[in-house]
Amino acid sequence: MIIYFVRHASAGQHLTNPKKDEKRPLDADGIQQCGAMGRALAALIALPDLIISSPLKRATQTASLIGNELGYEGKLLLEQALRPESSFADFRRMLDKYSKHEAIMVVGHNPSISEFLARIIGKAGCEAQVDFKKGAVARVETVRHTATMNWFFTPKIARELQAAGAAVAEKSIPKTSRK
Repeated sequence: MIIYFVRHASAGQHLTNPKKDEKRPLDADGIQQCGAMGRALAALIALPDLIISSPLKRATQTASLIGNELGYEGKLLLEQALRPESSFADFRRMLDKYSKHEAIMVVGHNPSISEFLARIIGKAGCEAQVDFKKGAVARVETVRHTATMNWFFTPKIARELQAAGAAVAEKSIPKTSRK
């Protein structure tokens, strides 16, 4: 199975009231991050069978915006196992539930999403650590009880790659064709 791990995009400052914090939306930067990440994933032909999100608003917005960029037409699934305070055991049970799918995208929060990624790719007895920035995505391929992280990038890297691609495309167009 291929698992695309996504940390929700920028949503401003944490709110002290837990109920209000659950409803905290993405900010303008977060919306831009989702667009950049979605376009980058589309260019990489990252096509999940399912997109699964934490039920918190900033995660569902991230999942929806990235899904739109990918042309995802399925239903957005909400799972408690992707909440910030969820355990790795909860996450493993959720993965087992969707194990028949070829590729899934999971959208969650720190600290849990970083822990889940690190524990999936880390060997028994070893600790892996990933600096999972807001809006970042990692592609992990699992086979039985082993997992390999194929790639990882942040919204900043996605924007820089898109800008570089646009500059190359601009240079490849003959000057007489530009108008």
